[in-house]
Amino acid sequence: MEKKAKYCPAIRSLRVFEEVAHYGNVARAAEELNITPSAASHQLAKLEKDLGCILFNRSPKGMALTLAGENYLKEISPLLLGLAQASARLGNQHARSALRIHCAPSFGLLWLLPRLHKFRERYPELQVTLSCSYENLSFSRDNIDIAVRHGFPEWQSFEIKTIRNEKMSALASPAYLAKYPVSAPEELINHALILSESPLIQWPQWFAAMQLAQPDKDWLFRFDRSYMSLEAAMLGHGVVFESELLAQEYLRSGKLVRVLDESCSLPVNAHHLVYPRGFAQFPHVSSFLQWSGEQLAG
Repeated sequence: MEKKAKYCPAIRSLRVFEEVAHYGNVARAAEELNITPSAASHQLAKLEKDLGCILFNRSPKGMALTLAGENYLKEISPLLLGLAQASARLGNQHARSALRIHCAPSFGLLWLLPRLHKFRERYPELQVTLSCSYENLSFSRDNIDIAVRHGFPEWQSFEIKTIRNEKMSALASPAYLAKYPVSAPEELINHALILSESPLIQWPQWFAAMQLAQPDKDWLFRFDRSYMSLEAAMLGHGVVFESELLAQEYLRSGKLVRVLDESCSLPVNAHHLVYPRGFAQFPHVSSFLQWSGEQLAG
């Protein structure tokens, strides 16, 4: 007796499902896939019908994965990514040894880029591609091996390794402090303060943690990139509250110093190594995980 073939969904339907899960919106997913919203909706409806379950909760606010949808996404994302990478690298000898990293711009510029030559020295066979943006790119669509993301670790379906021992501190240039010394936390309310808007913890949270009144004057500058905030502080414009992880090179060179002692710093878990489940077994990914772990521990 001939066995009935097992159901295998079309790749196009799975791509639609993954993009709608990523954006929470059919029209945005359709735009990304260069198809019409009607076609995307049709593919999604057919997938749900064939699977016999509802993958999304629909509401005026958008599309949210059901529990079944979350579990399905966890299962298929590594498969789609593996398929995309295998197809892209077929016949390309150089791409087979490529490592594609995506990270937040400030982490890429301030922490990773100054150390990347050390990684290349240890693994010269790997061709590194580094892209930076605050958007959480799709691993399969954008062909990413590993991402360094900034924010709260709320990304479903992925392995997450949080970078530990990161702390936020008030930092300034030696020249600024020589001209405007600081001896106690409460004195900072009268100083030129640079607001860095991207960290999870900012000046208002620091003043609250120190049980101090909030400043009643405007910030000297506001920046949405940490590297801009740190550069402004290094130039002597004022005091910034920023991550010592990102400011390591400034602190090591003496261009910036901690304004107050370590008891006035605040811990934060803001940066995370993120990658699809199962990717740690791939040599190029495991090499980066091991190396970055050593660098961060040091």
